[in-house]
Amino acid sequence: MRRPRGEPGSRAPRPAERVTYAGPGESWSPPPSSMLRILLSAQTSPARLSGLLLIPPVQPCCLGPSKSGDRPFGGGPVQGLQRLLEQARSPGELLRWLSQNPTKVRAHHYPVALRRLGQLLVSQPRPSPVEQATLQDLSQLIIRNCPSFDVHTIHVCLHLAVLLGFPSDGPLLCALEQERRSRLPPKPPSPHRPAIYGGQRLEVALSCPRFLQYPRQHLIRSLAEARPEELTPHVMVLLAQHLARHRLREPQLLEAIAHFLVVQEAQLNSKVVQKLVLPFGRLNYMPLEQQFMPCLERILAREAGVAPLATVNILMSLCQLQCLPFRALQFVFSPSFINHINGTPPSLIVRRYLSLLDTAVELELPGYQGPRLPQRQRVPIFPQPLITDRARCKYSHKDMVAEGLRQLLGEENYRQNLTVPPGYCTDFLLCVSSSGAVLPMRTQDPFLPYPPRSCQQDQANFNSTTQDPAQRVVLMLRERWHFCRDGRVLLGSRALRERHLGLMGYQLLPVPQPCS
Repeated sequence: MRRPRGEPGSRAPRPAERVTYAGPGESWSPPPSSMLRILLSAQTSPARLSGLLLIPPVQPCCLGPSKSGDRPFGGGPVQGLQRLLEQARSPGELLRWLSQNPTKVRAHHYPVALRRLGQLLVSQPRPSPVEQATLQDLSQLIIRNCPSFDVHTIHVCLHLAVLLGFPSDGPLLCALEQERRSRLPPKPPSPHRPAIYGGQRLEVALSCPRFLQYPRQHLIRSLAEARPEELTPHVMVLLAQHLARHRLREPQLLEAIAHFLVVQEAQLNSKVVQKLVLPFGRLNYMPLEQQFMPCLERILAREAGVAPLATVNILMSLCQLQCLPFRALQFVFSPSFINHINGTPPSLIVRRYLSLLDTAVELELPGYQGPRLPQRQRVPIFPQPLITDRARCKYSHKDMVAEGLRQLLGEENYRQNLTVPPGYCTDFLLCVSSSGAVLPMRTQDPFLPYPPRSCQQDQANFNSTTQDPAQRVVLMLRERWHFCRDGRVLLGSRALRERHLGLMGYQLLPVPQPCS
C-alpha cells in the first residue's frame, strides 16, 4: 500500500527547486524582505551560528505541554517526524515536513527545525542561497502556530531565531516576543503617589540612609526648586547634618544654610542653631554671608543662659573657624555659668569643651582680657585618639608607620599615642637634635611647658646654657577620613589640633596615607 505523500516514514519527492547563485566577486541581492539576506549577512557569522551546535537536541518531554495540552508521549508518528526534521538535508525539506503533516506537528517540532536550520548553515563553509519563499514560509508557519506554544518553547524559539540572525524588528521575533509578554503575569497597579516638590523632595533625599543615591547635584537642584515657605528649620537641619556626616564641603549648600540662619534669626533658638552651625566648623568653611557672625553673636547673647550645652557647641564650631566672640567667652567663663553647669548631666563634656576654649584663648587670642576657666575645672581635651580613628583603626596605616619607626629607630626612640599638655593626643612623638639626630626618649622630656609663655621663657634660659636644644617632632597621620570629601581641606577638628600643637612649639611632620 502506498503511503500518502509527505507522511513520516515515506520518502518525500524532491521537486526541482529554483536556486540563484552568486558568482565569484558578486553579491547576491534578494528583495529587501528576504529573510535569507539576514541569514547570510554579517550578523549571522559562522561563529555565531556555531552556538546552535552547543544547544542540546530538543526533546518533547522537556519542553512541557503546549498551550492546547496536546503533549506527545512515547514514539509513533510524532517521534518519527522529529527524527525526519533532525535528519533533513536542506531548508526546503524542513519546510515540507512541517507544512505537509499538520496533524502530526507539535509545538516542540519548531525549535527542532530552527536548530537543524542553523546546523545546515554551519555545515557549509560558504552557505549557498536558498529559496526566499522557503524562509518566509518557515517564519510564517512559526508565527501562525506560536499562540499554541508553551512558555519554554517560545523562549527556545526566540533564542534560536536570534542566533540565526533574524532582525529584532522582524515579524518572527516580534510575534514571539509578543507571545512571551502575553504569558507574563499582570503587574499590580502602582499606587498613586502625590508629586513631591522642593523642600519635601529635599527632606526625602536627606532622610534616605543611602547617601550615594542622592549626590550633590540632586541636593542643589532640590534646594533651588524649593519655595521659601518649604525650607523649614527641620529641613535645613537635615541638610546641615547630612553635609557634616558625609564631609561634604559644598559651598552652595553651606551658603544656603548661612543665609537661612540670618533670615530666620528671630525664629531660631540655640538648640537649632547649634545644628545649623555644626557643618561650618567641621568642614572648616567660613561662609561669605556678611551677617553670619553678627547674627550668631546676637543669638548667643539672647540664648546663652537657656541651653548651656548648645551655647558651648556653637562656640566650639566658631573656635574651629578661629572667630570666637569675646562677649560670649566672658559669659561661659563667668562663675555663674560654671556653677550652673556643675552637677548637670552634660557637665563633663561641657568642661572638656570649656578647656579647649580656654586653650584657644591662651594660644590664639592674646588680646582677650576677660575671665578664664579656673585651673581646678580644667580637664584633658582629647586624651585619647578621636572616635573616628578608633572606629576606623583597621583601615588606618598607623600600625605600618609604627613598624617602620620600630625598625628604623627602635622602640626606645619614639612614643606613640602620647598625650601632651593641655590634653592633645599625638600620633607619634620624637625628640630630634639640631643636627637631625633622633635622641633616646629616656634622656629627654617629651613635653613642652604649657602655657607657651613659660615655654618661651624656659627655652631662652635653656639656650643660654646649651647649644643643642632638642626639638619635639610630632608625626601627624593624614588618613582619608581626616579630610573633607574633596580630599583637599582638613576637617575642622584636625586643623584645630595641628594649629594648637604648632603654636605650643611642636614641629609637625605630616605623614600622608600611602597609595593603595
